[in-house]
Amino acid sequence: MAIDRMIPELQGQESGRATQEATRTPRVSGARRRPATWVKRGGLSKLLFLLPLLIVFGAFSWYPIVRLVMMAVQHTNLVQRATWVGLSNFSLVIHDPLFPIAVKNTAIFAGLALVFGYPVPLIVAVLMSEVRRLRGLYAVLAYLPVVIPPVVAVLLWKTFYDAAPNGVFNTILGWVGIGPQQWIQSQAQAMPSLVLESTWANAGSTIIIYLAALVGVNQELYEAAAVDGAGLWKKVWHITMPQLRAVLLVTLILQIIGTAQVFIEPYLFTQGGPANATLTVMLLIYNYAFGNSLGASYGKAAALSVMLVGFLAVFSLIYLRATRTWSRQ
Repeated sequence: MAIDRMIPELQGQESGRATQEATRTPRVSGARRRPATWVKRGGLSKLLFLLPLLIVFGAFSWYPIVRLVMMAVQHTNLVQRATWVGLSNFSLVIHDPLFPIAVKNTAIFAGLALVFGYPVPLIVAVLMSEVRRLRGLYAVLAYLPVVIPPVVAVLLWKTFYDAAPNGVFNTILGWVGIGPQQWIQSQAQAMPSLVLESTWANAGSTIIIYLAALVGVNQELYEAAAVDGAGLWKKVWHITMPQLRAVLLVTLILQIIGTAQVFIEPYLFTQGGPANATLTVMLLIYNYAFGNSLGASYGKAAALSVMLVGFLAVFSLIYLRATRTWSRQ
C-alpha cells in the first residue's frame, strides 16, 4: 500500500519537474536570441572573421549570378542603357534553329564521354593499384596530360588529327591496312575525336582520385578472395566496385556537369564545325555574346546560360536524391 501511494507522488514530482523545465526552456532560448547575448557569445568576432569571405563571395560569385539573371531579361550591350524585355530572350533562344543542334551535340558529347571516358580512369586506376613497382611513376605519367595547358594539348592533337595520309594517326592506321580518315574534318568523326582528346586530357585527375580511394579498401578482402581463387575481374566487381560506390557516384555527377559545359575542345578544334557538327551549348553562348557583332546578343547569351544552370541544378538535385540511399549502403 505504501508503494502504491509513493508511485503517484513520484509521478507528480516528475511531471512538476517537466513543467518547470518546459517553462525554463523558452526563457533560455529567448535569452540566446538577444543581440547582447549573441555578442557576448562571440557572434560579433565570428562575423568579423567571416566578413572578408562574404565580401569576396559577394563580389566575385553572388553578384555575377544576380547580374546574369538581370541581363537575361534585358537587352543590353553593357555600354548603352539596358532595356527591359522580359522573357523574350528565352523565346528567341528556344526558337533559334541552332539551339536544338547545340543541345543534341552536347548530349552526344556527354553520352560518348560517359561510355568511353568514364570507365577508362577506373580501369587504369585498378590496373595501377595491382602494380607493385614504379606505381608512383605511372601515376605521374597518368596525371601529366592534366598539367599540359589546354591550348598546347589541342595544338598537339591537331597534328595527330591531320587528315593527310602522312598524318600521325593516319600513318598508324596505314600500318594495319586502314586508309586515311578525315577526323575533325568529318561530320561523323569530329565529335568522337573531341571526346578522345578530352578523355586523354582530363582522365588524370579522376585516376588520382580513384587511386586515393583504393588505398582505403581493406586488403584482407583481396587476400580472402585470392585464397578462394577469385581472379582480377571478380575482385573488381565484388570488392572494388562496392567499396568505391560513393566515389563513383560523385565522379559521375561531376563528369556529367563538366561535359555539359564543354567549350575548349569544340572552340579550339573546329569552331563548332564542320556544318555545326560540334556546336555545343557553351559554344553557342559564346557566339551569342562575342559572335558577329560584339555585345549584340548579351541578353540571349545570359538567357541560355540561365537555362543551362537551371537544367544542371535540377538534374543534380534529382540525381543526388535518387542515389542518396544507394550511396550510403
